[in-house]
Amino acid sequence: MRLVFMGSPDFSVPVLEALVEAGHDIAAVYCQPPRPAGRGKKDRPGPVHARAEELGLEVRHPVSLKGVDEQKAFDELNADVAVVVAYGLILPQAVLDAPKHGCLNIHASLLPRWRGAAPIHRAIMAGDTETGVCIMQMEAGLDTGPVLLREATPIGEQETTAQLHDRLSVMGARLIADALAQLGNLTANPQPEDGVIYAHKIDKTEAKIDWTRPAVEVDRLIRGLSPFPGAKCDMEGEQVKLLASRVVDKTGAPGQVLDGLVIACGEGAIEVLRAQRPGKRAMDADDFLRGFDLPEVVK
Repeated sequence: MRLVFMGSPDFSVPVLEALVEAGHDIAAVYCQPPRPAGRGKKDRPGPVHARAEELGLEVRHPVSLKGVDEQKAFDELNADVAVVVAYGLILPQAVLDAPKHGCLNIHASLLPRWRGAAPIHRAIMAGDTETGVCIMQMEAGLDTGPVLLREATPIGEQETTAQLHDRLSVMGARLIADALAQLGNLTANPQPEDGVIYAHKIDKTEAKIDWTRPAVEVDRLIRGLSPFPGAKCDMEGEQVKLLASRVVDKTGAPGQVLDGLVIACGEGAIEVLRAQRPGKRAMDADDFLRGFDLPEVVK
């Protein structure tokens, strides 16, 4: 099929690679414009942009698709379908309508639960035991379109957003390949009105750990915000990121360091498995503890 691919971050790269491997004709790749990065703050292409160029594909990165000229350029690609995954721009109706079979979105949740920007983070932070991927026919609403295919997967007890992100990316790549192979024979199932929850964008203010909360909630926060922005606590004036953890059966005053990197919460305790000091690399607990004197209480 003749496709337009629309995606920007790491999550989208395996999908693009799977579409190329399946032999589809990628008419153009749309992604976010290059942004300042690194020490020199020079414009740097994003993950999809870089990979698309390596694959020899045409890359477009408009700042908006609202203009008539951009919409005309999109329409002239004469695509059979557009595949959209974590693109980052709103698609006007003219763009949604341009491909012969419309625009298909790969969404990393079991819709209608966790519509919106941060479905992987929110699923872990909420304590969901499973999530998944949906292939959705896009319409004007935010993740409201009918679902063509879905697949569920359990969330591991110690799984972080980074780990689940990678699993769902591979799953989405496989599922969109299946959807395209069956396009025209799939039933578009409207999303139920019950069970709608929005996965609002993560705010950095959510990253501060409240040690008076139960250990299960602190653990979910740590895993849900790993690797970015990272759940943070104060250790002797340093804002340390906690990046992996598990709940353990110990008790103490909230924030009390009990043993190694075991820290008491309002109910129970968590064991920190991976952490990162400011300006340092992320380390497993044993390496982190070498040369760092933990305080008796963290805040």
